Amino acid sequence: MQRRHLLKALTFTVSAALMGTAAQETLAQAKTVKVGVLHSLSGTMAISETVLKDVALMAFDEINAKGGVMGYKIEPVVVDPASNWPLFAEKARQLLTQDKVAATFGCWTSVSRKSVLPVYEELNGLLFYPVQYEGEELSKNVFYTGAAPNQQAIPAVEYLMSKEGGAAKRWVLLGTDYVYPRTTNKILRSFLHSKGVDDKDIDEVYTPFGHSDYQTIVGNIKKFAAGGKTAVVSTINGDSNVPFYKELGNQGLKATDVPVVAFSVGEEELRGVDTKPLVGHLAAWNYFMSVKNPENDAFKAKWAAYAKAKKLPGADKPLTNDPMEATYIGIYMWKQAVEKAKTFDIDKVIAAVGGQTFKAPSGFTAMMDPKNHHLHKPVFIGEVMANGQFNVVWKTKGPVKAQPWSPFIPGNDKKKDEPDGKSAT
Repeated sequence: MQRRHLLKALTFTVSAALMGTAAQETLAQAKTVKVGVLHSLSGTMAISETVLKDVALMAFDEINAKGGVMGYKIEPVVVDPASNWPLFAEKARQLLTQDKVAATFGCWTSVSRKSVLPVYEELNGLLFYPVQYEGEELSKNVFYTGAAPNQQAIPAVEYLMSKEGGAAKRWVLLGTDYVYPRTTNKILRSFLHSKGVDDKDIDEVYTPFGHSDYQTIVGNIKKFAAGGKTAVVSTINGDSNVPFYKELGNQGLKATDVPVVAFSVGEEELRGVDTKPLVGHLAAWNYFMSVKNPENDAFKAKWAAYAKAKKLPGADKPLTNDPMEATYIGIYMWKQAVEKAKTFDIDKVIAAVGGQTFKAPSGFTAMMDPKNHHLHKPVFIGEVMANGQFNVVWKTKGPVKAQPWSPFIPGNDKKKDEPDGKSAT
């Protein structure tokens, strides 16, 4: 009788212990932290932004597979602002007030970033912005993991002015009509003036988002180039790049005649273009898929496996690019900052992001500047190859510190290189 009671008691104890373990595991799995993914999955910018959503989801899966962030599983909340700039602000407010996300990774165009900026500052949210931009902005609530002008635009123009880059004397500044191209070209025009270039040797042209007819513009570039050695600086964004590059090929405008350097064209944008006529044209970025190092090999292999497993469009030809790398870096820096701060509290995480480092697929160690919220990044200039990849023809010796306030805009020498509260623009 006593033995039967003893066995029952022992069975109850073991069952309770097992139930306790299961409950602990269930509790651990129930610990989640929401993060926002704010990218256009439709409209003119979907060609560039969709893949940033996908690489963010890949990074979250990686982190979750290794235990999450402080034991919390990342739960992504994906929204589609549909290349509609006011809708970006609405979706940002939804992420912060309804979904209560701990951080947001998103935006491509500067007009979308400027649309959401007041929302993140008002509600004290945290945004990681992964794309090259025009600078002239600092915010406590934003970390900029793409390039500032001194990490892309200025080095590219200096290269084209050099003997190695073709010694260009005349310039066509061609962009989409919004804040990033116009501000970048304002900076470049001032820079060119500082190098002795007259306004008569600078042609500035803008087209709307989604523009598709570049026949007249490319014809005018050919006429302008008759006045001397000419280069084109392209800040065209989104799906307009496809008809622009096709028209270059149609009119036989080769890189040996008039080189085009692009700041928003990478491997993904060239996917749908016959690149054979474009061989030798240039792009300036902080990463190319073609760079050779162990970190990039691992990054490309992980992306290829993820694209295949998820049956993503283009999985048969998986491509990586600069904004994908910048997205990936930002996510891991956020994770590291949370673990350093030991909390998801926004202000404490913001303080912990500064100074974070990450061995990036570029082969260099990226560092988040503790003051200006921008990454120290290397600069690469690559030539388009027939297979749609880029051959690196010039690069910096190491990471370059970002200058958010361009020295070529009057009054910037008096601006602080540190965010304090509301955005400074």
